[in-house]
Amino acid sequence: MKFWGTSEGKRGRLSDHRLFGDCCPPASLSFFQTPRRIPYDEAVGQEFRPAKVGDSFGPTWETCWFKVELSIPQAWAGQEVHFVWESDGEGMVWRDGQPVQGLTKEGEKTSYILTSSLKESEPHSLTLYVELACNGLFGAGKGSMIAPPDPDRRFTLSKAELVIFNRDVYELLVDLEILLDMAQLLGEENQRSFQALYTANQMVNMCDVTDPSTFPAARDLAAAIFSQRNGKSQHTIHAVGHCHIDSAWLWPYEETIRKCARSWVTVVRLMERNPELTFACSQPRLISIQEFVAKEQFIPVGGTWVEMDGNLPSGESMVRQFLQGQLFFQEQFGRICSEFWLPDTFGYSAQLPQLMRGCGIRRFLTQKLSWNLVNTFPHHTFFWEGIDGSRVLTHFPPGDSYGMHGRVEEILKTVKNNKDKGCVNHSALLFGFGDGGGGPTQKMLDRMKRMSDTDGLPRVQISTPDRLFSVLEKESSQLCTWVGELFLELHNGTYTTQAQIKKGNRECERILHDVEVLSTLAVARGSAFQYPASQLQRLWRLLLLNQFHDVLPGSCIQLVVEDALQYYTGEQGLWLGGHVPIGQQGNVGAEPLCFPALVTVPSMGYAIVREPLLPPQPVAVRKQVSTTAVVLRSVCPASKSVPDGCYANQFALFDDVPLYWDAWDVMDYHLETRKPVTMLLKPLEITLAGGLRGSASFSLQIGKSSTLTQEIILDATCPYLRFLTQVEWKEAHKFLKVEFPVQVRSTNATYEIQFGHLQRPTHWNTSWDWARFEVWAHKWLDLSEHGFGVALLNDCKYGASAHGNILSLSLLRAPKSPDATADIAHHQFTYAVMPHLGSFQDAGVIQCAYNMNFPLHAVPASSAQCPAWSAFSVSSPAVVLETVKQASPRGRTVVVRLYEAHGSTVVAWLQTSLPVKEAMLCDLLERPAAQGSLPLEQRGMRLSFTPFRVLSILLLPPA
Repeated sequence: MKFWGTSEGKRGRLSDHRLFGDCCPPASLSFFQTPRRIPYDEAVGQEFRPAKVGDSFGPTWETCWFKVELSIPQAWAGQEVHFVWESDGEGMVWRDGQPVQGLTKEGEKTSYILTSSLKESEPHSLTLYVELACNGLFGAGKGSMIAPPDPDRRFTLSKAELVIFNRDVYELLVDLEILLDMAQLLGEENQRSFQALYTANQMVNMCDVTDPSTFPAARDLAAAIFSQRNGKSQHTIHAVGHCHIDSAWLWPYEETIRKCARSWVTVVRLMERNPELTFACSQPRLISIQEFVAKEQFIPVGGTWVEMDGNLPSGESMVRQFLQGQLFFQEQFGRICSEFWLPDTFGYSAQLPQLMRGCGIRRFLTQKLSWNLVNTFPHHTFFWEGIDGSRVLTHFPPGDSYGMHGRVEEILKTVKNNKDKGCVNHSALLFGFGDGGGGPTQKMLDRMKRMSDTDGLPRVQISTPDRLFSVLEKESSQLCTWVGELFLELHNGTYTTQAQIKKGNRECERILHDVEVLSTLAVARGSAFQYPASQLQRLWRLLLLNQFHDVLPGSCIQLVVEDALQYYTGEQGLWLGGHVPIGQQGNVGAEPLCFPALVTVPSMGYAIVREPLLPPQPVAVRKQVSTTAVVLRSVCPASKSVPDGCYANQFALFDDVPLYWDAWDVMDYHLETRKPVTMLLKPLEITLAGGLRGSASFSLQIGKSSTLTQEIILDATCPYLRFLTQVEWKEAHKFLKVEFPVQVRSTNATYEIQFGHLQRPTHWNTSWDWARFEVWAHKWLDLSEHGFGVALLNDCKYGASAHGNILSLSLLRAPKSPDATADIAHHQFTYAVMPHLGSFQDAGVIQCAYNMNFPLHAVPASSAQCPAWSAFSVSSPAVVLETVKQASPRGRTVVVRLYEAHGSTVVAWLQTSLPVKEAMLCDLLERPAAQGSLPLEQRGMRLSFTPFRVLSILLLPPA
């Protein structure tokens, strides 16, 4: 194609030599370096020393402040003048004490516009400061993006100068780019491709690169073809500016603050020059732009505190993500979000639709399922139905990205790839650099302006999420419905990686639950105790922060892991471990209040009791021949749980070498490398022979360098056998699991999720089944046939599987990127096996899992101070009383949250001894429901549940 070659070659020469005109260096360039991230006022007061282009700075995570003194030549009058800065690090330009422009070469932002037309009255001499972070847009990986950071990396300043920017050349280049892309991508069967190519060739022939006066006529040719309009049936793309910023990932939490500043300042400058620009921003902890929110340019979306992991947080944690996020949006911007925005999370729980609806959200956007390794998800616009029947309108941007650049190729892909374009004629395109920040650029906007309504291309309009979903709602009558979880067929190693973060999450969820219950009951008892609302909010927000989708899943660098564990355990953190006495002022560790024992019995509510919970029943433990074999008849004598020739509690070690995403992925081929762990270090010995508890212990060698010690514990009247496990883990690219082959046949296993459970197949009949070789669960999973089953319980694990008759719990991984030290540590955790007669519901598996995760708190108190009393009771074993807390911000009003756990329709009566004047249903944002008043009857409050329904109740005290 002769014309194509000619056009491309001339465009290249025009770009290389004519985009920038004259240039001049700074009058002076000096710098100051610090290991801290310091504010502007402190930085400018430091002593600066000379620097020059070509110098390198570092090491990684240091900060360099540059003082740049500029003198614009008088001869540049009337010209557009830019300050150009190119370096390997991320920069921020400060002018007159204010941040004005982010500079990141990887984000195609290397210049700051000083003036669009230099006037005599404008200052020709000025001083700028550049704050340079010694890290790139994606951290500082050594050799690859996700490799552990190189601590000794240096960052080179390659350009710092004043230049004349030739705007007419720039506009001509964008015209040619669009035309040439149309010519190449529309295809020979489309006459518009030939028209675009012919026009581009005419433009090149008309232009004299040495004579800018020839450019306008060439641009007129482009304008003529761009102004040829589409027909009425053409697809409309709703383009929304976007900048996905990970709260922490390949950089620490602190650096994210500066990433946000660089990105938001850049977006604001773009909005000033392009009033039509809209920009969607989630995660309220990252937002501080109110003026442009009021103008409906800066659009808060998401509704949650952070873009959390969609699998591992508890149901209550997910509620608090929405509660804290929506409260922030309401307080700061006067409205809550109507779209749930979670584009980069590793799968989505089937309980999310109900939680969204309960928080005022009926719309959902993500794109992550385009990453599926095995199956292509069949829809881009559809209704998503959760386990309770709640539905939300869901849209996956068909371009399969949240970081588009506005190119012709992306626009065409958005339509071609759309699997629902027969039902709906609108879709989203999110444009802007993301993950590490950056956001939209002027060139992205200028590309899409040319494609706003150009024959042969989809219509592209700068839009908002609300406009998109509003039109999708009008077109939704023929949309399909997807029922159940949105399972990502990738990144299922994140259910196990960084076990200490996951243990901290589970433990702190428990601690905050208990503190809220105890504090609420203390206030209700009429003591002088004040509910620690502000402290609890701060602690919840720390926990919610750590549930970000690269922190809780464990796919982050070592610095982030250290920060996360500090949030759990440090003075400013969540007090990991131990019981939680609450002082008169709500301080952990102060003199305890009067609670002899708080009994967490989910199906029966909360009771203060004084007598022993379990009657004495002797336990006998006998030594087994095999180290890892466990006979379960003492727990469930009516049935044999383990098939002949098989061993329960069998540890197995697997090679674990993913294709690329080391901390993220476990590949199916790891199953071919299974090696049973059989090397005995310390033989089984009985440690407690009988009485109320019996136990035995042993030690094993695991792999080359690791050891495991386990105590097997059977308590009187306890229906499950506990395995208290300690591991010194020093492996590399290994995966440790524990397996329980059971005498049960079923095509489905049941897994606990947030506020309920779901079933997944135990076979690999289809590719959809096989892709779920490693799945997630919360406190339990169960395999049952009619009349009998076996459950596995745990106190801090999430990865699991059930294939055939083998239940497996994933214990530890050992990835080396992005954290080379991931999981190399001492680990302690407990799991349990529970054979049972009948269904898992009737056998109390759910209650037992709660009891194992929420142990009793025994606090000394005299009988005179604290008589026995029952705070709450629920009449149905199918209903779990999950949460008791004070309403926010309703003073002494109490919020009680319950859910139906068995998958049944049931009426339950809630009784309380708390003083209650009025009771009413509310949503998850604690707003009273219309016609939600609950009569206070003798039996309590009558509550109607359908399967897995979550109900929240406001209990108003007497005046």
